Amino acid sequence: MAGRKERENISFTANDLANAKDTDLPNLLTSLGYQVRRVGSYYTTREMDSLRIKNRRTWYRYSERTGGDAIDFMQHFEGKSFPEAVDFLLTWNGRSRDSPDLPPMVHRKERLASAPEPVPFVLPPANEDTRRVTAYLQKRCIAPQVIRDFISAGLLYEDEQYHNCVFVGRNGAGKPVFAAKRGTYDLNGAAFRGGVPGSDKEVAFRLPCDSRQLRVFVFEAPIDLMSYCTLHRSVKSNAVALCCLYDGPLDTYLRENPHLRRIDLCLDADEPGRESAERMKAKYTQQGYSVTVHTPARGKDWNEYLQHRQKSRDNER
Repeated sequence: MAGRKERENISFTANDLANAKDTDLPNLLTSLGYQVRRVGSYYTTREMDSLRIKNRRTWYRYSERTGGDAIDFMQHFEGKSFPEAVDFLLTWNGRSRDSPDLPPMVHRKERLASAPEPVPFVLPPANEDTRRVTAYLQKRCIAPQVIRDFISAGLLYEDEQYHNCVFVGRNGAGKPVFAAKRGTYDLNGAAFRGGVPGSDKEVAFRLPCDSRQLRVFVFEAPIDLMSYCTLHRSVKSNAVALCCLYDGPLDTYLRENPHLRRIDLCLDADEPGRESAERMKAKYTQQGYSVTVHTPARGKDWNEYLQHRQKSRDNER
């Protein structure tokens, strides 16, 4: 990520960047809603157990083979641009641009002495229409009716500033408490992905629960959930997208809907997804649930399978 920083740091002084990078990561993540815990000489989180924080200033996530400092974390996991990340961290640390640097031990002790304030959850302003989101998802072979259903249910919209897909997670009372962003154009084959700070990671993204149904479908990402809904039009409720491989959102959904007895794990077909599916199957089977693991017949995830199936059908015409 260093090259991108060099191109975008024109408006920041060396002190600004040093102050942002010196952010206490365990405190920052706690304020962002992550459940941080210490394991020996490093810190990790319940939501991302392959994450390692060392010296309270640097992180590495082994499942993605990527890491960095606080600026990198805000860009990679919280969906901020480089300038937004630096500004956020300076404000979070009680600093301003061009402020003089403090002796390291002074401001480090000050931050450790005070409990971090939770970051308020605020949805990004919505665009007046959803044309780009709709076009992007249809390019990913999501059915137009599925897109319309998600938009009308208040689960999906287009943000005003960057025209990202915003997937809105609502709690049991229907209140928005979580949001994940997905870029609407692909750069070098990978669209932008990020979270909205302050999101409740114990809820994540979900469809409402129909009390007449005893099963819940579990996915890694909202687009995989939408892909499955395109493949199986009868699925209109009882589904959770974890937005990672942390099963906390599934625990919450099961706790809120105690009538559920069956879990259909529809995670990715890559190594982390398969390992997580086996771990979750063992966990929830022990709790008395009937657990089935479903993997796409082709591709890494349900959207790749959907796109392959659509391409095969087009070639047959």
